[in-house]
Amino acid sequence: MRITKYTHACVRLEHAGRVLVIDPGVWSEPGALAGADAVLVTHEHADHVDVLRLAGLGVPVYAPAAADIPRLEAVGVASGAEFTAAGFRVRAVGGRHAFVYGGRPDCANLGYLVDEAVYHPGDALHVPEQSVETLLVPVQGSWMRTAEAIDFVNAVGPQRAFAIHDAQLNDRGLSGVNGWLTEETDSGYRYLRPGESL
Repeated sequence: MRITKYTHACVRLEHAGRVLVIDPGVWSEPGALAGADAVLVTHEHADHVDVLRLAGLGVPVYAPAAADIPRLEAVGVASGAEFTAAGFRVRAVGGRHAFVYGGRPDCANLGYLVDEAVYHPGDALHVPEQSVETLLVPVQGSWMRTAEAIDFVNAVGPQRAFAIHDAQLNDRGLSGVNGWLTEETDSGYRYLRPGESL
C-alpha cells in the first residue's frame, strides 16, 4: 500500500489502482483527491472535511452518522461498523472527539482502521483493540499535549508511526515534537512532509 501525506490530517492510500483519501480538509492540497475512488471523514471540523470540494467529487464519502456536515451527502457510519470503501476493508472505531476545554461540546469522531494495517484516529486518541501496523499519530491540536501523543503511540504499539494533524506547528515546534516522538517511542516514528510518500 502506498501512503501519501498531505497538509495537516489528510492522507491518501493507494493499492492496485484504487485510491482512498482520509480527511481532506480545507488546508489540504486539492491534488490529494485526484482520482479518488472514495473518501473517509473522521469528523465535521473543516480542517478534516472540505465540503465544497467533496460535494462535487462524485465518489462515496463515509462519515460518522452523528456528524453535522451540511451540504454533503455522506454514508453514515457507526463505531464498530465494517465496510468496504474503494476496495479497502475499513473498520470504524472510537466515537467521540477528544475533550477540548471548558466543557465545550465535542462531536462525533471515528477512527478508521484500513485493511487491518493503517489507523487514522481523527481528533481522538482511541486505542483500537486490533493490532496496528501503521499509525497516523496526531502531533498537535488544541485538544492535546505532546506527552499524550507519545503515550498514544506507546499504547497502540504500531510497527511504524507517522505524524498527522501538524499544520499549526512552525518548523521549530515540529522539530521538537518529532524529536520527542523519535526518542520516546519504539515505533519507527518518521515525519513525512506534505506530498511525501512511502
